[in-house]
Amino acid sequence: MRRSRRPRLLLPGAALALLCAAPVPGIAQDIVPNPEPMETALKAGPLTPEDVLRSSALTFPAILEAFEREAAARADQLGADGAFDLMLKGEYYDRLTGFYSGGYGKVEARQPLRPYGAEVFGSYRVSNGTFPTYENYNYTNNLGEVKVGALFSLLRNRDIDSRRFAIEDTRLAASQARLDVMLVQLNVQHEALRAYWRWVAAGEEIRVFEELLEIAEARQIGLTREVNEGARARIALTENEQNLLRRRTLLEQARRDFLTASNSLGFYLRGESGEMIVPTREMLPELARMRAVPRPEALAATPVSAVIASRPELQTFRIALERATNRLALRQNDLQPSLNASVELSRDFGQIGPGGPGFDSTDTVVGLTFSVPLQRRTAQGAVQRAEAELRETELRQRRITDQLTTDVANILAGLGAAIKLADLADAEVKQANAMVAAERTRFRLGAGEFFLVNAREETAANARISAIRAQLAGRLAEASYNAATMNLKALGLD
Repeated sequence: MRRSRRPRLLLPGAALALLCAAPVPGIAQDIVPNPEPMETALKAGPLTPEDVLRSSALTFPAILEAFEREAAARADQLGADGAFDLMLKGEYYDRLTGFYSGGYGKVEARQPLRPYGAEVFGSYRVSNGTFPTYENYNYTNNLGEVKVGALFSLLRNRDIDSRRFAIEDTRLAASQARLDVMLVQLNVQHEALRAYWRWVAAGEEIRVFEELLEIAEARQIGLTREVNEGARARIALTENEQNLLRRRTLLEQARRDFLTASNSLGFYLRGESGEMIVPTREMLPELARMRAVPRPEALAATPVSAVIASRPELQTFRIALERATNRLALRQNDLQPSLNASVELSRDFGQIGPGGPGFDSTDTVVGLTFSVPLQRRTAQGAVQRAEAELRETELRQRRITDQLTTDVANILAGLGAAIKLADLADAEVKQANAMVAAERTRFRLGAGEFFLVNAREETAANARISAIRAQLAGRLAEASYNAATMNLKALGLD
């Protein structure tokens, strides 16, 4: 059978052009939802990894959710700062009936301070009328009384209390939320890259099976003519029909896998308003023009310890240890006895009021209060729990560090193996191509068998599929390495 004008099997450049230029009806291009401006821009040319990474970084819901969690943590930090807001208080007291007519008005401002758990205050009070003896302290001169003072904690709450702990804890929680944003971004971009390369590989596999089916269909035409002319037995036509059915089945399976990969990539590829965009076959790139996978030797030049030192998980653990240490300090604070000191300075102004000359002076008052629980089991239990949580966090940090080190080493090993397998697969493709060409020549000269021609073609197709999957393994390993080592530029996050 003469097939000199047929495209040869296993010509990657020509086949890829055919794949990009001639979409098969019924594939993903028929189910693209809701065209949007971004989709139109994507259709202008092949879809690149940068396009996918840009789309997922800006519109993927999980990343946007992480930013909202960070905003909520910042709001908690602002709320904790409110514990030290300036407080203004007003008070009015008067007698409407009765023998005594005394009443007063008072305004007071209090400002909590962080050092020594201190609080400073100032007040102004003015009274009118007469008070009973047991309310004698309410008298002021005619222009009122001004008082200033301060409170200090000398033991418990001196270095830390619930308010200062909350401020520091919410600050650290906000930092953790920012690290969580970075971790989510790394994971999303990693998965987006993996979905992209699976989609590209699935498109390549369709091309292989389409060419394989096209060869069988063309051969069927020639065999039909030869059988009708009596030049070949009908069994050859029946055998080729069997091959047609098998190759059509393989193509339909490849189309199904491509549709699944397109839908998976559409989960990350989104329009400006966040709607999913399912990519089409027209958007497949030309692999020959894309950057090759780097060799593991170049990636492994940096020590693994330095590679993972900046991972968000480890920074999060460092913050978690600091939070646990602060929590332990707060619980240990509860074990301390309470010893508080106060100092007040007051002065009345104006004409001496009904209270008499005893109120016409500058008064300085100091005080101490002391309390201690005789049994401190609640505080001791809280301290022991905080200590256990601190040790647990330290052990978890060690485990995650070792796990990251192992993961990076495994990724490098997998990348090296994938590159070697890809090289072997390319060599196998060349050998299979040579065998196909030789067997076809023998068949045309009458020295070969039709069965062997089909077998050689399918062996060559399987070799191409193996090469595609080996290249896919290398791309996936590279994406995993970039995510593990926080290569922000490669992940579209710089």
